[in-house]
Amino acid sequence: VQLQASGGGLVQAGGSLRLSCAASGRTSSSYVLGWFRQAPGKEREFVTAIERSSGRTYYSDSVKGRFTVSRDNAKNTVYLQMNYLKPEDTAVYSCATRISYCLSYECHAGNSYNYWGQGTQVTVSS
Repeated sequence: VQLQASGGGLVQAGGSLRLSCAASGRTSSSYVLGWFRQAPGKEREFVTAIERSSGRTYYSDSVKGRFTVSRDNAKNTVYLQMNYLKPEDTAVYSCATRISYCLSYECHAGNSYNYWGQGTQVTVSS
């Protein structure tokens, strides 16, 4: 499975951005799609995940209520709508996919994902 993330950019605090992650290849083996982010000098952090078939979602507490993940299976694309952005949301955002379902704690663990796309930079100015 190949993943291509896009949609990053520079936005002022309080603004919005929508990221996309397009999957190609053996997309039928993609069960869960996750978004992670990594800020300079910090560890990679789970943001959100969505089950491809059911649409069940998982969010980190830091983005719950501000970010929304959705999927369009016909387009093999997952979206991350980010609203009310804060400077602390500044990071490189990457998408990843698992070839199996996951329990909640597994969905949060980046090392449980099998394929990763390149990241897209999101910068939120104050």
